Amino acid sequence: MDAIIGSIRFFCQKVVPEITNEEWEAFEESLSFRKLKKGELLLKEGDLCRHVSYIHKGLVRFYYLVDGREVTTGFAAENQFSSDYASFLKQSASTKNIDALEDVECADISYQAIQSLYQRFPVYQIFGRRMAEQMFIAFDQDNSKLTTMSPEERYLRLLNNQSPLLQRVPLYLLASYLGVTPEHLSRIRKKVFR
Repeated sequence: MDAIIGSIRFFCQKVVPEITNEEWEAFEESLSFRKLKKGELLLKEGDLCRHVSYIHKGLVRFYYLVDGREVTTGFAAENQFSSDYASFLKQSASTKNIDALEDVECADISYQAIQSLYQRFPVYQIFGRRMAEQMFIAFDQDNSKLTTMSPEERYLRLLNNQSPLLQRVPLYLLASYLGVTPEHLSRIRKKVFR
């Protein structure tokens, strides 16, 4: 437990270095912890996203169901937050699924706990705004690059920016994420590694 808490504190202090011990203790008291086995769902489409989860160990995948087919839209690994943020912020039904691709250890903070921290400590309003800004920038950059790049360029970008992910994610899920068939991804990989 201490390792997870230390990891989250380090992350939070990078976002808001001005956080005090009292403010941190209030955050720490708001956390709950859970473990998921590989294949278990962190969130199911249609359910309300009640938590933001900090991934301490393991890997999760975000996906939608389109005509009964899973379409992978992203991954979150160690030291990243995971949530359906739209469902979480609006407190409405989730439109996506999040499943564990590996055994996962995470810390959760609930919507109610975050709202309470916002009211009690202005530093968490700053934290929330900075996190939202970072997520928006990352989403905007990813979206524009994924829509303007060829599948080969998208694979090279993944190789350059997230190469450890390539060792942990099955090829058929990488293909889904890149918007190609597994066979097409195999051809791209052969071409890249020649």
